[in-house]
Amino acid sequence: PVIPFLGFLVLSLTGLKLPRTAIATIGAGSVGLSALLSCLVAFSFFSGSTEQMGVVLWQWMDVAGFSPEFGFRLDALSLAFVLVITVIGFFIHLYSTEFMYEEPGYGRFFAAMNLFVSAMLILVMANNLALLYLGWEGVGLCSYLLIGFYFQDSNNGQAAQKAFIVTRIGDTALGIGLFLLFARLGTLGLSG
Repeated sequence: PVIPFLGFLVLSLTGLKLPRTAIATIGAGSVGLSALLSCLVAFSFFSGSTEQMGVVLWQWMDVAGFSPEFGFRLDALSLAFVLVITVIGFFIHLYSTEFMYEEPGYGRFFAAMNLFVSAMLILVMANNLALLYLGWEGVGLCSYLLIGFYFQDSNNGQAAQKAFIVTRIGDTALGIGLFLLFARLGTLGLSG
């Protein structure tokens, strides 16, 4: 998730000043690099005897026994999703470099697409439900941004608002479920 996120940051901060070929290279290239790394990890994963891998980067907070980690885990199921997200995402980005070429907001489009890929990767690789929720929220935000990309047309703006409101209902239900799980089990860790 770091590489597409860095692509998002670069495009967000400089996307209006870069030529379209640089935007396309950063946008599609960051996801392509993630796809390549995902394939290398998959090869390593399936050629070894490991059933799952994990890394904890840092601990978010420690409040009254709630101490979620910012960490990732990779098992066969999450690896399958990672491959789908990065490989298919790369081809979508690659197609979009030409399809969207004449559109205003080219940099904004690729910034949102890179953030979308990064959020999906966080969602499927999170080692706890709090981080999964962060990925879920990122995917919801990017859905809103991409549905409303052509916001000048009021129908698209209304569709984006409708999607935003509907997903907030799901977010609220998921949030309540996370609170109930933590109250009952004392953890949001997937292994726990």
